[in-house]
Amino acid sequence: MDAPGALYGLAAPGAVLLVGGVVWLAVSGPGWSILPVAMGAYMLASAASFLYTTRRGKFAVWAGVLDGLALRGGERVLDMGCGRGMVLVQVARRLGSGTAVGLDLWRTRDQSGNAEAVTRANAHAAGVSDRVELSTGDMTGMPYDDAAFDVVVSSLAVHNIPGAEGRRRAVAEAARVLRPGGRLAIADFRHTGAYAEVLTGLGWTDTATRDLGWRFWYGGPWTGTRLLTATKPLEP
Repeated sequence: MDAPGALYGLAAPGAVLLVGGVVWLAVSGPGWSILPVAMGAYMLASAASFLYTTRRGKFAVWAGVLDGLALRGGERVLDMGCGRGMVLVQVARRLGSGTAVGLDLWRTRDQSGNAEAVTRANAHAAGVSDRVELSTGDMTGMPYDDAAFDVVVSSLAVHNIPGAEGRRRAVAEAARVLRPGGRLAIADFRHTGAYAEVLTGLGWTDTATRDLGWRFWYGGPWTGTRLLTATKPLEP
Protein backbone atom coordinates (compact mmCIF):
# COMPACT_ATOMS: atom_id res chain seq x y z
CA MET A 1 0.00 0.00 0.00
CA ASP A 2 1.05 3.59 -0.56
CA ALA A 3 1.78 5.47 2.68
CA PRO A 4 0.37 2.69 4.91
CA GLY A 5 0.70 4.86 8.01
CA ALA A 6 -1.64 7.45 6.52
CA LEU A 7 -4.21 4.79 5.64
CA TYR A 8 -4.16 3.32 9.13
CA GLY A 9 -4.29 6.84 10.55
CA LEU A 10 -7.65 7.29 8.82
CA ALA A 11 -9.14 3.85 9.35
CA ALA A 12 -8.30 3.14 13.00
CA PRO A 13 -9.54 6.39 14.61
CA GLY A 14 -12.46 6.43 12.20
CA ALA A 15 -13.58 3.02 13.43
CA VAL A 16 -13.12 4.06 17.08
CA LEU A 17 -15.10 7.26 16.60
CA LEU A 18 -17.90 5.52 14.72
CA VAL A 19 -18.30 2.68 17.23
CA GLY A 20 -17.98 4.99 20.20
CA GLY A 21 -20.46 7.43 18.71
CA VAL A 22 -23.00 4.68 17.99
CA VAL A 23 -22.73 3.44 21.59
CA TRP A 24 -23.14 7.00 22.89
CA LEU A 25 -26.10 7.52 20.60
CA ALA A 26 -27.74 4.30 21.82
CA VAL A 27 -27.27 5.28 25.45
CA SER A 28 -28.02 8.99 25.32
CA GLY A 29 -30.11 9.46 22.21
CA PRO A 30 -29.58 12.13 19.53
CA GLY A 31 -27.43 15.08 20.48
CA TRP A 32 -23.66 15.60 20.59
CA SER A 33 -23.26 11.87 19.94
CA ILE A 34 -23.99 12.61 16.28
CA LEU A 35 -20.62 14.37 16.00
CA PRO A 36 -18.33 11.32 16.56
CA VAL A 37 -20.64 9.22 14.37
CA ALA A 38 -20.31 11.71 11.52
CA MET A 39 -16.56 12.12 12.01
CA GLY A 40 -16.02 8.38 12.15
CA ALA A 41 -18.08 7.78 9.01
CA TYR A 42 -16.19 10.56 7.23
CA MET A 43 -12.78 9.11 8.16
CA LEU A 44 -13.79 5.59 7.14
CA ALA A 45 -15.09 6.87 3.79
CA SER A 46 -11.76 8.63 3.27
CA ALA A 47 -9.92 5.42 4.14
CA ALA A 48 -12.04 3.52 1.61
CA SER A 49 -11.16 6.08 -1.08
CA PHE A 50 -7.48 5.77 -0.15
CA LEU A 51 -7.59 1.97 -0.26
CA TYR A 52 -9.33 1.93 -3.63
CA THR A 53 -6.73 4.24 -5.15
CA THR A 54 -3.74 2.35 -3.84
CA ARG A 55 -5.08 -1.07 -4.87
CA ARG A 56 -6.99 -0.36 -8.10
CA GLY A 57 -7.57 3.24 -9.11
CA LYS A 58 -3.99 4.28 -9.77
CA PHE A 59 -3.48 1.26 -12.06
CA ALA A 60 -6.42 2.25 -14.24
CA VAL A 61 -5.39 5.90 -14.36
CA TRP A 62 -1.78 5.13 -15.31
CA ALA A 63 -2.96 2.75 -18.02
CA GLY A 64 -4.71 5.72 -19.61
CA VAL A 65 -1.68 7.99 -19.16
CA LEU A 66 0.63 5.48 -20.81
CA ASP A 67 -1.82 4.87 -23.64
CA GLY A 68 -1.72 8.62 -24.21
CA LEU A 69 2.06 8.50 -24.59
CA ALA A 70 1.56 6.10 -27.53
CA LEU A 71 4.81 4.22 -27.00
CA ARG A 72 6.05 2.56 -30.19
CA GLY A 73 7.87 -0.26 -28.36
CA GLY A 74 11.51 0.60 -28.87
CA GLU A 75 11.86 3.38 -26.30
CA ARG A 76 14.10 3.51 -23.28
CA VAL A 77 11.84 4.67 -20.44
CA LEU A 78 12.83 5.74 -16.92
CA ASP A 79 10.49 5.43 -13.93
CA MET A 80 11.78 7.72 -11.17
CA GLY A 81 10.91 6.32 -7.76
CA CYS A 82 9.51 3.12 -9.26
CA GLY A 83 8.69 1.43 -5.96
CA ARG A 84 7.26 -2.06 -6.40
CA GLY A 85 6.88 -1.45 -10.13
CA MET A 86 3.24 -0.52 -10.69
CA VAL A 87 4.04 1.93 -13.51
CA LEU A 88 7.27 0.21 -14.51
CA VAL A 89 5.54 -3.08 -15.34
CA GLN A 90 2.81 -1.31 -17.32
CA VAL A 91 5.52 0.47 -19.32
CA ALA A 92 7.41 -2.77 -19.96
CA ARG A 93 4.24 -4.44 -21.24
CA ARG A 94 4.08 -1.77 -23.95
CA LEU A 95 7.66 -2.31 -25.08
CA GLY A 96 9.19 -4.78 -27.49
CA SER A 97 12.83 -4.00 -28.08
CA GLY A 98 12.82 -1.14 -25.57
CA THR A 99 13.71 -1.10 -21.88
CA ALA A 100 11.90 0.08 -18.76
CA VAL A 101 14.40 1.32 -16.17
CA GLY A 102 13.35 1.72 -12.55
CA LEU A 103 15.20 3.92 -10.06
CA ASP A 104 14.46 3.87 -6.34
CA LEU A 105 16.01 4.07 -2.87
CA TRP A 106 13.80 1.12 -1.79
CA ARG A 107 12.38 2.64 1.38
CA THR A 108 9.29 1.17 3.05
CA ARG A 109 8.20 4.33 4.89
CA ASP A 110 6.12 5.58 1.98
CA GLN A 111 5.22 2.25 0.39
CA SER A 112 4.88 -1.07 2.18
CA GLY A 113 6.99 -3.93 0.85
CA ASN A 114 9.19 -1.62 -1.21
CA ALA A 115 12.32 -3.61 -2.08
CA GLU A 116 14.31 -4.28 -5.22
CA ALA A 117 13.71 -8.02 -4.89
CA VAL A 118 9.94 -7.42 -4.74
CA THR A 119 10.03 -5.30 -7.89
CA ARG A 120 12.07 -7.93 -9.72
CA ALA A 121 9.57 -10.58 -8.63
CA ASN A 122 6.67 -8.45 -9.86
CA ALA A 123 8.36 -7.95 -13.23
CA HIS A 124 8.97 -11.70 -13.47
CA ALA A 125 5.37 -12.51 -12.55
CA ALA A 126 4.18 -10.12 -15.27
CA GLY A 127 6.46 -11.75 -17.83
CA VAL A 128 8.44 -8.58 -18.54
CA SER A 129 11.68 -9.11 -16.62
CA ASP A 130 13.64 -9.23 -19.89
CA ARG A 131 12.59 -5.61 -20.54
CA VAL A 132 13.22 -4.27 -17.02
CA GLU A 133 16.37 -2.85 -15.46
CA LEU A 134 16.58 -1.67 -11.84
CA SER A 135 18.93 0.83 -10.22
CA THR A 136 19.45 2.04 -6.68
CA GLY A 137 19.82 5.77 -6.62
CA ASP A 138 18.59 9.23 -5.67
CA MET A 139 16.35 11.21 -8.01
CA THR A 140 18.28 14.38 -7.15
CA GLY A 141 21.48 12.98 -8.68
CA MET A 142 20.67 10.13 -11.04
CA PRO A 143 23.37 7.76 -12.30
CA TYR A 144 22.55 8.20 -16.00
CA ASP A 145 24.10 10.06 -18.90
CA ASP A 146 22.53 13.15 -20.45
CA ALA A 147 19.78 12.37 -22.99
CA ALA A 148 19.74 8.69 -21.99
CA PHE A 149 15.95 8.22 -22.15
CA ASP A 150 13.09 8.76 -24.59
CA VAL A 151 10.48 9.04 -21.83
CA VAL A 152 10.60 9.73 -18.08
CA VAL A 153 7.66 8.93 -15.81
CA SER A 154 7.12 9.16 -12.07
CA SER A 155 4.18 8.42 -9.79
CA LEU A 156 3.84 9.87 -6.29
CA ALA A 157 7.58 9.91 -5.70
CA VAL A 158 9.02 13.40 -6.14
CA HIS A 159 6.95 14.89 -3.29
CA ASN A 160 8.75 12.56 -0.87
CA ILE A 161 11.98 14.52 -1.37
CA PRO A 162 12.32 16.94 1.56
CA GLY A 163 12.62 20.58 0.63
CA ALA A 164 11.77 22.58 -2.46
CA GLU A 165 15.39 22.66 -3.60
CA GLY A 166 15.65 18.87 -3.55
CA ARG A 167 12.46 18.53 -5.58
CA ARG A 168 13.75 21.15 -8.01
CA ARG A 169 16.93 19.13 -8.53
CA ALA A 170 14.92 15.96 -9.16
CA VAL A 171 12.83 17.63 -11.88
CA ALA A 172 15.97 19.19 -13.38
CA GLU A 173 17.57 15.73 -13.38
CA ALA A 174 14.56 14.34 -15.22
CA ALA A 175 15.03 17.05 -17.81
CA ARG A 176 18.75 16.32 -18.09
CA VAL A 177 18.40 12.60 -18.77
CA LEU A 178 15.67 13.10 -21.38
CA ARG A 179 16.69 13.33 -25.01
CA PRO A 180 15.56 16.39 -27.00
CA GLY A 181 11.98 15.72 -28.03
CA GLY A 182 11.57 13.28 -25.16
CA ARG A 183 8.42 13.26 -23.04
CA LEU A 184 7.88 13.60 -19.31
CA ALA A 185 4.89 12.56 -17.19
CA ILE A 186 4.90 13.13 -13.41
CA ALA A 187 1.86 12.30 -11.28
CA ASP A 188 1.81 13.76 -7.77
CA PHE A 189 -0.64 15.22 -5.31
CA ARG A 190 1.63 18.07 -4.31
CA HIS A 191 3.92 20.54 -6.02
CA THR A 192 3.12 19.79 -9.69
CA GLY A 193 2.84 23.52 -10.34
CA ALA A 194 6.33 23.98 -8.90
CA TYR A 195 7.63 21.15 -11.10
CA ALA A 196 6.21 22.93 -14.15
CA GLU A 197 7.92 26.15 -13.08
CA VAL A 198 11.28 24.34 -12.99
CA LEU A 199 10.80 23.21 -16.59
CA THR A 200 9.66 26.66 -17.67
CA GLY A 201 12.83 28.05 -16.13
CA LEU A 202 14.81 25.59 -18.24
CA GLY A 203 13.18 26.94 -21.39
CA TRP A 204 10.50 24.29 -21.85
CA THR A 205 7.28 25.64 -23.35
CA ASP A 206 5.23 22.48 -23.96
CA THR A 207 4.05 21.79 -20.40
CA ALA A 208 0.57 21.08 -19.03
CA THR A 209 -1.03 19.93 -15.78
CA ARG A 210 -4.39 18.28 -15.25
CA ASP A 211 -6.38 16.56 -12.52
CA LEU A 212 -6.45 12.76 -12.70
CA GLY A 213 -9.90 12.37 -11.18
CA TRP A 214 -11.54 10.44 -8.35
CA ARG A 215 -9.76 7.17 -9.06
CA PHE A 216 -6.55 8.82 -7.88
CA TRP A 217 -7.89 10.40 -4.68
CA TYR A 218 -6.10 9.53 -1.45
CA GLY A 219 -9.11 10.12 0.75
CA GLY A 220 -11.00 12.77 -1.20
CA PRO A 221 -10.63 15.57 -3.76
CA TRP A 222 -8.44 17.55 -1.36
CA THR A 223 -5.81 14.81 -1.78
CA GLY A 224 -6.35 14.29 -5.50
CA THR A 225 -3.47 13.61 -7.87
CA ARG A 226 -2.44 15.87 -10.74
CA LEU A 227 -0.41 14.99 -13.81
CA LEU A 228 2.36 17.14 -15.28
CA THR A 229 3.18 16.37 -18.90
CA ALA A 230 5.90 18.04 -20.93
CA THR A 231 8.06 17.61 -24.01
CA LYS A 232 11.73 18.54 -24.01
CA PRO A 233 12.53 21.16 -26.65
CA LEU A 234 14.47 19.97 -29.68
CA GLU A 235 16.72 23.03 -29.51
CA PRO A 236 18.54 24.09 -26.33
